[in-house]
Amino acid sequence: MATVNVTMQGATAVLRLDNGATNAISSKLVDDLAAALAQVRTNAGGLVLAGNSKFFSIGLNLPELIAFDRAAIIDFFTRFDQLTFDLYTLPLPTASAMNGHAVAGGGVLALTCDFRFAAAGKKLIGFNEATIGLPVPYLPDLILRQLVGDRAATEMLYHGRFLPVDRAGEIGLVDAVLPQAEVEEQAIATINSLAAQPRKAFALIKESRTDAVRTTYELHNRAKLGRMLDCWFEDSVQTLIRAAAEKF
Repeated sequence: MATVNVTMQGATAVLRLDNGATNAISSKLVDDLAAALAQVRTNAGGLVLAGNSKFFSIGLNLPELIAFDRAAIIDFFTRFDQLTFDLYTLPLPTASAMNGHAVAGGGVLALTCDFRFAAAGKKLIGFNEATIGLPVPYLPDLILRQLVGDRAATEMLYHGRFLPVDRAGEIGLVDAVLPQAEVEEQAIATINSLAAQPRKAFALIKESRTDAVRTTYELHNRAKLGRMLDCWFEDSVQTLIRAAAEKF
Protein backbone atom coordinates (compact mmCIF):
# COMPACT_ATOMS: atom_id res chain seq x y z
CA MET A 1 0.00 0.00 0.00
CA ALA A 2 1.39 3.39 -1.01
CA THR A 3 2.34 5.84 1.74
CA VAL A 4 2.17 8.82 -0.65
CA ASN A 5 -0.90 9.69 -2.73
CA VAL A 6 -0.53 11.90 -5.79
CA THR A 7 -3.32 14.03 -7.26
CA MET A 8 -3.23 16.89 -9.74
CA GLN A 9 -4.74 20.31 -9.03
CA GLY A 10 -4.23 22.23 -12.24
CA ALA A 11 -0.51 22.14 -12.98
CA THR A 12 0.31 21.31 -9.34
CA ALA A 13 0.98 17.80 -8.11
CA VAL A 14 -0.24 17.36 -4.53
CA LEU A 15 1.85 14.71 -2.78
CA ARG A 16 -0.06 13.69 0.35
CA LEU A 17 1.76 11.71 3.01
CA ASP A 18 -0.49 8.81 4.03
CA ASN A 19 1.34 6.68 6.56
CA GLY A 20 -1.06 6.36 9.47
CA ALA A 21 -2.18 9.04 11.88
CA THR A 22 1.30 10.49 12.43
CA ASN A 23 2.79 10.17 8.92
CA ALA A 24 6.00 8.80 10.37
CA ILE A 25 8.82 8.73 7.82
CA SER A 26 9.46 5.04 7.24
CA SER A 27 11.82 3.41 4.78
CA LYS A 28 8.87 2.77 2.47
CA LEU A 29 7.66 6.37 2.69
CA VAL A 30 11.12 7.57 1.63
CA ASP A 31 10.98 5.28 -1.40
CA ASP A 32 7.37 6.19 -2.24
CA LEU A 33 8.08 9.92 -1.98
CA ALA A 34 11.19 9.58 -4.15
CA ALA A 35 9.16 7.71 -6.78
CA ALA A 36 6.43 10.35 -6.70
CA LEU A 37 9.03 13.10 -7.04
CA ALA A 38 10.46 11.43 -10.15
CA GLN A 39 6.99 11.61 -11.74
CA VAL A 40 6.54 15.26 -10.77
CA ARG A 41 9.77 16.26 -12.53
CA THR A 42 8.27 15.46 -15.92
CA ASN A 43 4.50 15.50 -15.39
CA ALA A 44 3.78 18.64 -13.33
CA GLY A 45 4.51 22.33 -13.15
CA GLY A 46 4.95 22.39 -9.39
CA LEU A 47 4.52 20.46 -6.17
CA VAL A 48 2.66 20.74 -2.86
CA LEU A 49 3.53 18.44 0.05
CA ALA A 50 0.63 17.79 2.41
CA GLY A 51 -0.25 15.59 5.36
CA ASN A 52 -3.37 15.31 7.50
CA SER A 53 -5.12 17.60 9.97
CA LYS A 54 -3.10 16.36 12.97
CA PHE A 55 0.31 15.64 11.49
CA PHE A 56 2.08 16.86 8.42
CA SER A 57 4.66 14.39 9.78
CA ILE A 58 5.88 13.42 13.23
CA GLY A 59 9.34 12.69 11.82
CA LEU A 60 11.39 9.55 11.38
CA ASN A 61 9.72 6.26 12.24
CA LEU A 62 11.91 5.52 15.25
CA PRO A 63 10.23 2.19 16.16
CA GLU A 64 11.24 0.91 12.72
CA LEU A 65 14.71 2.47 12.62
CA ILE A 66 15.77 1.35 16.09
CA ALA A 67 15.80 -2.24 14.85
CA PHE A 68 18.15 -1.47 11.94
CA ASP A 69 21.81 -2.48 12.03
CA ARG A 70 24.51 -0.04 10.93
CA ALA A 71 24.35 -1.04 7.25
CA ALA A 72 20.57 -0.58 7.15
CA ILE A 73 20.77 2.77 8.96
CA ILE A 74 23.45 4.00 6.54
CA ASP A 75 21.24 2.96 3.64
CA PHE A 76 18.18 4.67 5.13
CA PHE A 77 19.87 7.99 5.88
CA THR A 78 21.63 7.99 2.50
CA ARG A 79 18.25 7.65 0.78
CA PHE A 80 16.60 10.21 3.07
CA ASP A 81 19.42 12.69 2.44
CA GLN A 82 19.09 12.19 -1.32
CA LEU A 83 15.33 12.68 -1.12
CA THR A 84 15.63 15.94 0.81
CA PHE A 85 18.33 17.17 -1.57
CA ASP A 86 16.18 16.33 -4.61
CA LEU A 87 13.18 18.11 -3.09
CA TYR A 88 15.24 21.18 -2.22
CA THR A 89 16.83 21.47 -5.67
CA LEU A 90 13.76 20.49 -7.72
CA PRO A 91 13.64 23.06 -10.57
CA LEU A 92 9.93 23.65 -9.99
CA PRO A 93 8.00 25.75 -7.44
CA THR A 94 7.17 23.83 -4.26
CA ALA A 95 5.19 24.42 -1.08
CA SER A 96 4.38 22.60 2.14
CA ALA A 97 0.75 22.66 3.28
CA MET A 98 1.04 22.00 7.01
CA ASN A 99 -2.40 21.40 8.48
CA GLY A 100 -0.79 19.47 11.33
CA HIS A 101 2.47 19.31 13.26
CA ALA A 102 5.69 19.28 11.20
CA VAL A 103 8.36 18.19 13.64
CA ALA A 104 11.81 16.56 13.48
CA GLY A 105 11.99 14.77 10.10
CA GLY A 106 8.61 16.27 9.23
CA GLY A 107 10.12 19.70 9.70
CA VAL A 108 12.97 18.62 7.43
CA LEU A 109 10.54 17.80 4.61
CA ALA A 110 8.78 21.14 5.10
CA LEU A 111 12.10 23.01 4.94
CA THR A 112 12.92 21.60 1.51
CA CYS A 113 10.06 23.53 -0.07
CA ASP A 114 10.11 27.09 -1.39
CA PHE A 115 7.09 28.07 0.73
CA ARG A 116 5.47 26.85 3.95
CA PHE A 117 1.80 27.46 4.78
CA ALA A 118 0.57 26.42 8.24
CA ALA A 119 -2.79 26.03 9.93
CA ALA A 120 -3.53 28.36 12.81
CA GLY A 121 -3.95 26.93 16.29
CA LYS A 122 -1.91 24.60 18.45
CA LYS A 123 0.39 23.38 15.68
CA LEU A 124 4.15 23.02 16.05
CA ILE A 125 7.15 23.05 13.74
CA GLY A 126 10.75 22.39 14.72
CA PHE A 127 13.55 19.99 15.46
CA ASN A 128 14.08 18.06 18.70
CA GLU A 129 17.06 15.98 17.54
CA ALA A 130 19.44 17.52 20.09
CA THR A 131 17.28 16.22 22.94
CA ILE A 132 17.92 12.62 21.86
CA GLY A 133 21.61 13.09 21.20
CA LEU A 134 21.55 13.64 17.45
CA PRO A 135 22.37 16.57 15.19
CA VAL A 136 19.82 17.75 12.67
CA PRO A 137 21.00 16.41 9.28
CA TYR A 138 23.39 18.72 7.50
CA LEU A 139 21.15 19.90 4.65
CA PRO A 140 18.20 21.09 6.80
CA ASP A 141 20.68 22.76 9.16
CA LEU A 142 22.03 24.77 6.22
CA ILE A 143 18.57 25.56 4.87
CA LEU A 144 17.25 26.69 8.25
CA ARG A 145 20.18 29.06 8.79
CA GLN A 146 19.71 30.54 5.32
CA LEU A 147 15.98 30.91 5.90
CA VAL A 148 15.71 32.40 9.40
CA GLY A 149 19.26 33.52 10.12
CA ASP A 150 21.94 32.04 12.33
CA ARG A 151 20.67 33.37 15.67
CA ALA A 152 17.13 32.04 15.37
CA ALA A 153 18.33 28.74 13.91
CA THR A 154 20.87 28.30 16.71
CA GLU A 155 18.19 28.84 19.34
CA MET A 156 16.02 26.17 17.75
CA LEU A 157 18.73 23.60 17.05
CA TYR A 158 20.79 23.89 20.23
CA HIS A 159 17.74 23.52 22.46
CA GLY A 160 15.78 21.09 20.29
CA ARG A 161 12.80 23.43 20.28
CA PHE A 162 9.44 23.15 18.59
CA LEU A 163 7.86 26.51 17.76
CA PRO A 164 4.17 27.44 17.64
CA VAL A 165 3.30 28.36 14.08
CA ASP A 166 2.69 32.01 14.99
CA ARG A 167 6.26 32.32 16.28
CA ALA A 168 7.52 30.42 13.23
CA GLY A 169 5.80 33.03 11.09
CA GLU A 170 7.46 35.87 13.00
CA ILE A 171 10.96 34.56 12.24
CA GLY A 172 10.23 33.69 8.60
CA LEU A 173 10.11 29.92 8.98
CA VAL A 174 6.44 29.90 7.92
CA ASP A 175 5.22 32.13 5.10
CA ALA A 176 1.60 32.38 6.22
CA VAL A 177 -0.57 31.11 9.08
CA LEU A 178 -4.10 30.51 7.84
CA PRO A 179 -7.40 28.95 8.88
CA GLN A 180 -7.06 25.21 8.40
CA ALA A 181 -9.56 25.10 5.53
CA GLU A 182 -7.46 27.59 3.55
CA VAL A 183 -3.97 26.08 3.93
CA GLU A 184 -3.94 23.67 1.00
CA GLU A 185 -6.01 26.03 -1.13
CA GLN A 186 -3.43 28.80 -0.68
CA ALA A 187 -0.48 26.47 -1.25
CA ILE A 188 -1.97 25.13 -4.48
CA ALA A 189 -2.94 28.60 -5.72
CA THR A 190 0.59 29.88 -5.08
CA ILE A 191 2.22 27.01 -6.94
CA ASN A 192 -0.24 27.10 -9.85
CA SER A 193 0.48 30.82 -10.24
CA LEU A 194 4.24 30.24 -10.34
CA ALA A 195 3.86 27.21 -12.62
CA ALA A 196 2.24 29.49 -15.21
CA GLN A 197 5.50 31.44 -15.60
CA PRO A 198 8.19 30.42 -18.11
CA ARG A 199 9.75 27.26 -16.69
CA LYS A 200 13.39 27.76 -17.66
CA ALA A 201 13.58 31.21 -16.10
CA PHE A 202 12.05 29.97 -12.86
CA ALA A 203 14.49 27.06 -12.73
CA LEU A 204 17.46 29.43 -13.07
CA ILE A 205 16.12 31.77 -10.39
CA LYS A 206 15.65 28.84 -8.01
CA GLU A 207 19.10 27.52 -8.84
CA SER A 208 20.58 30.87 -7.82
CA ARG A 209 18.64 30.77 -4.55
CA THR A 210 19.80 27.26 -3.67
CA ASP A 211 23.36 27.37 -5.05
CA ALA A 212 25.17 28.35 -1.84
CA VAL A 213 23.49 25.66 0.27
CA ARG A 214 23.81 23.03 -2.47
CA THR A 215 27.52 23.66 -2.98
CA THR A 216 28.33 23.53 0.73
CA TYR A 217 26.23 20.39 1.19
CA GLU A 218 27.91 18.56 -1.67
CA LEU A 219 31.37 19.39 -0.29
CA HIS A 220 30.80 18.25 3.28
CA ASN A 221 27.76 15.99 3.60
CA ARG A 222 29.53 12.64 3.33
CA ALA A 223 31.71 13.42 6.34
CA LYS A 224 28.82 15.01 8.26
CA LEU A 225 26.63 11.96 7.67
CA GLY A 226 29.32 9.63 8.97
CA ARG A 227 29.67 11.66 12.15
CA MET A 228 25.90 11.75 12.66
CA LEU A 229 25.78 7.96 12.37
CA ASP A 230 28.56 7.68 14.95
CA CYS A 231 26.26 9.60 17.30
CA TRP A 232 23.33 7.30 16.45
CA PHE A 233 25.16 4.19 17.65
CA GLU A 234 26.49 5.59 20.93
CA ASP A 235 25.01 3.60 23.81
CA SER A 236 23.65 6.67 25.60
CA VAL A 237 22.00 7.91 22.41
CA GLN A 238 20.49 4.51 21.70
CA THR A 239 18.86 4.66 25.12
CA LEU A 240 17.37 8.06 24.33
CA ILE A 241 16.17 6.94 20.89
CA ARG A 242 14.50 3.85 22.37
CA ALA A 243 12.73 6.00 24.94
CA ALA A 244 11.54 8.34 22.20
CA ALA A 245 10.37 5.39 20.07
CA GLU A 246 8.15 4.19 22.91
CA LYS A 247 6.09 7.39 22.58
CA PHE A 248 5.04 6.58 18.98
